[in-house]
Amino acid sequence: MAPPGSGGVSADVAIAAEGLGKRYRISNNGRSYRTLKEALSDALRRPFPAMAGRGPEAHDFWAIRDVSFEVHRGEVFGIIGPNGSGKSTLLKVLSRITPPSEGRAEFRGRVASLLEVGTGFSPELTGRENIFLNGAILGMRRQEIAKNLDAIVEFSEVGEFLDTPVKRYSSGMYVRLAFAVAAHLDPEILIADEVLAVGDLAFQQKCLAKMDSAAQAGRTVVLVSHNVGSLANLCDRVMYLRHGHVQCIGPAAEVTAAYVADMIGAPNAGPEAVFVE
Repeated sequence: MAPPGSGGVSADVAIAAEGLGKRYRISNNGRSYRTLKEALSDALRRPFPAMAGRGPEAHDFWAIRDVSFEVHRGEVFGIIGPNGSGKSTLLKVLSRITPPSEGRAEFRGRVASLLEVGTGFSPELTGRENIFLNGAILGMRRQEIAKNLDAIVEFSEVGEFLDTPVKRYSSGMYVRLAFAVAAHLDPEILIADEVLAVGDLAFQQKCLAKMDSAAQAGRTVVLVSHNVGSLANLCDRVMYLRHGHVQCIGPAAEVTAAYVADMIGAPNAGPEAVFVE
């Protein structure tokens, strides 16, 4: 279950990641902001080396480092790990929301991402308008989006509020519509983060069934979740991340079992870090 090497990419590979890393500057002062007085003081202090050392210290923090893997076409690929392991950072890199600090990822096919509730939605636009906006972002023509409109609305169950600005939606309505858009606009690759943790049980089952049918149709699904049972049942393979590094990649049942074994008795994580790009 070791991470794959960096050999040639075969024709059936949808995603090939090699040596991905994301570095942040982490502030040790525990604050994510500075007052105007502090900013001016720092600016005045910079010309004087003896005084410069009094400012808050910072150092590099690697959210992910040397992450390599391949996802095959039509595969449901799970990513698991404790809080702070780099899962969401990795998905943001794969979704091109943030660039990697090192390494590269290659894709074969159109990518749709669902990373958090309402990602990519404009709050002032209606549900209908956001469907067409998201389709345009994916590079689809208006006719293609209109062809899928009825299926999206039926799946999301927000038809009564389709022409209401989404800023008035509940979080459940947001995620139902967001998932419906991402799943029905025919992406070759669907990337989803914790979609199984939001919404009621009936909606979660609909999501599972939709992702399974997408894989059966030859589409690729990358899914992050803390729901070990769902990953073990839904995914073909799972990658276990910890402290930003790949611990193992392999059959879903084996990797989820290894993750559960590691988490038993694991110490609690430390305080939240303050990240500075």
